[in-house]
Amino acid sequence: MTNTRKLVMLSFLTALTIILARFVSIQTTILRISFEFFPIVVAAILFGPIGAGVTAVIADIIGALLFPAGTFFPGFTVSAFITGLIYAFFFYQKDITFFRTIIGIMTKLLIVDMVLVSIWLMILFRMPIEALIPTRLIKLAVMLPIETVLIYFGARPLIVQLNKRTGLIPGMAKEPNRQKSAV
Repeated sequence: MTNTRKLVMLSFLTALTIILARFVSIQTTILRISFEFFPIVVAAILFGPIGAGVTAVIADIIGALLFPAGTFFPGFTVSAFITGLIYAFFFYQKDITFFRTIIGIMTKLLIVDMVLVSIWLMILFRMPIEALIPTRLIKLAVMLPIETVLIYFGARPLIVQLNKRTGLIPGMAKEPNRQKSAV
């Protein structure tokens, strides 16, 4: 794929991330439930850790500048980059199995949402961790099934269709692997 195609695709995924984070989300001061993870997962599958991390970072910065929902805090940008890295670790150049999907999402939810975001919120709002944990656990419980369904049942077919039409992923078959039946 040419660099121009990669740049266009990453720009599209960045814009989609901003739209999903800022306009298609439920947001309070200490909790945001959104679908912004999906374009980052697609970037991770197609372009690896740097592509996914940069997509997440640029989306976070542009989203914060254009549609501020409070003070810009660089800790959330770090969390966005780590999110892209985690998704790429589990999905880049790998089969998207149900088990890998669950483990990847749990890793991201625990490291980023439970630990890092809780630390950033403690710093920003001077809240004790005991006050944050219940809302963070609610987010984990809500997002785990949502992310699992969308990544496993949405990203896999999307990537196959993208590859059929564009050949974006070198080495990936145009058709999904199907088991041959013995006749």
